[in-house]
Amino acid sequence: MQELDIKKLDGKSLDVAETDKERLKTVFPQCFVEGKLDIDKLLSLCGEYIDNDFEKYKFEWKGKSDCLRIAGKRSTGTLRPCPEESVDFENTNNLYIEGDNLEVLKLLQTAYYRKVKMIYIDPPYNTGNDFVYEDDFKDPMAKYKEITSQTTKSNPETMGRYHTNWLNMMYPRLRLAANLLRDDGVIFISIDDNEVDNLKKICNEVFGEENFVINISWRRTDNQPNIGNVARVKEYILVYAKEIKSLSLNKLPLTEKAINEYRYEDKKGKFRRAIMLDKTRGRHTYEIKTPSGKILTGPWMLKEEEFNKLVEADGVYWTSGGEEQPYGKIYLHESKGQIPNDFWGIEFGTNQRGSLEVEKLFEQRLFDFPKPVSLIKNIINLGSSDNDIVLDFFSGSATTAHAVMQLNAEDGCKRQFIMVQLPELTDEKSEAFKGGYKNICEIGKERIRRAGAKIKEQNADVDVGFKVLKLDTSNLNKWDDTPLASTETADLFARMDGMIESIKKGRSELDVVYEVMLKLGIPATYKVFENNINGRKVYSIGDDGLILVCLDGSNGGITPEDVTAMCEFSPAKIVAAEEAFKDDVALSNAFYISKDSGVEIMLL
Repeated sequence: MQELDIKKLDGKSLDVAETDKERLKTVFPQCFVEGKLDIDKLLSLCGEYIDNDFEKYKFEWKGKSDCLRIAGKRSTGTLRPCPEESVDFENTNNLYIEGDNLEVLKLLQTAYYRKVKMIYIDPPYNTGNDFVYEDDFKDPMAKYKEITSQTTKSNPETMGRYHTNWLNMMYPRLRLAANLLRDDGVIFISIDDNEVDNLKKICNEVFGEENFVINISWRRTDNQPNIGNVARVKEYILVYAKEIKSLSLNKLPLTEKAINEYRYEDKKGKFRRAIMLDKTRGRHTYEIKTPSGKILTGPWMLKEEEFNKLVEADGVYWTSGGEEQPYGKIYLHESKGQIPNDFWGIEFGTNQRGSLEVEKLFEQRLFDFPKPVSLIKNIINLGSSDNDIVLDFFSGSATTAHAVMQLNAEDGCKRQFIMVQLPELTDEKSEAFKGGYKNICEIGKERIRRAGAKIKEQNADVDVGFKVLKLDTSNLNKWDDTPLASTETADLFARMDGMIESIKKGRSELDVVYEVMLKLGIPATYKVFENNINGRKVYSIGDDGLILVCLDGSNGGITPEDVTAMCEFSPAKIVAAEEAFKDDVALSNAFYISKDSGVEIMLL
């Protein structure tokens, strides 16, 4: 088959390091010698010269270099569709992904590279009791299978690597997440006192110090505890841009206090006053006449012609009394909101209110202190609009999905969400477990269903559906080169027999179609249609039939006539299982038929 030059799907996620290297080559081709980067030459071209100064400021910890290798290691996993747990599977643009977020972030690279507008995450706060994601460089999928069959672990300070373990968990995930952000994208990260300093340091490294936007202090509680030496009532929300020069945050809705500032009114509506006279910022001196005939000279903040236009348009408010002063009018109906400051009070919601929201939906308390919908809704409002993609890869109880749907119902936008959550087991003594929820993902999915149903009652046009995808090993058979446990010949033959077919037993055709989409960079929200072409079952991906997938080897297998019929649909690619072809001659003919039609053929 090699001489036919037919490509095979390799079953691996995007090679992030190679992609970044190719981008670097386009800017600095002279820094590559025989395909390898000459770092000294790159530094010198950027005005940085090697001075052998080993006492430079660095943020280091044990395992940091392994983090980079883990982030760069390509995933061999896949995401299997689960229509029976989804809502409106065929039509929704939202995703709920069940799996270890490190592997999932790798698998999203090809389809969502630089396409996500905003990310919000609420990672484990490292209180000593939170689940710690233990990554395995050698076999991450095997480790994932092991983790999902265990109960919650802890990360006590007595381990001696309290901060190190947390950093090793966060660093590779943030590296991969940064790749998904658009140039005008933004990430919001909730954190508390335990790791806020370390989080800011790794974010400075991943996103760049120059892309730091703000560190918001949020009052998380309605009440102040009265025990101990001090009362901790706040958490933080760190905000970083992908590229600060491209970032444009939206404004927050006006608070009730801000609305009360619009206490004046004329025929155009309510307004607040805008200063015109300012002795320090005023740059323009000219005479104006008050309604009573009094002469004022300034200094004014407007030029004379601008002031005269406002007078003609009834845009000036004059104070009454002895000292007549002119003010501009800022109308409430023209306000686009207010820019955020770095302190958000309880008007943005609290953890107690977040708990009550979930309790009201489920009629029982299933989740401890989730973020309130109002808080996340304000964050999403700042960072996204229109059809933007919102990603949360520590989804928890799925507050972010709830907030996206609610905000879309209110402002008419069509934001799409991608939720990612590890199916962490619930404690057998917990109310969640007693209520039938064996892991956190079951709570999150059910919350979206219930919240979505209520939102749909308010606004029928809102997309409250979601596709459930679950992380698993690849659907494609790959040769297992691990040493056999025994020397029995039968064991070797059994392994060889497993390679006869390219697709693993027990996997559905839809599983394979979604893996094809994932590895070819097609978003999982694209529609999949089942067609009959020349009597053979063929899956068409996308409304325009971008990719055709044929796994149907019935009735003697795929023939050249079948391929000719497929090419008539003008797809960009035809992907087929190699064993589905009638024979090598049929495959060879198929290759030349597709080539003559300008269609690429790829094998599984």
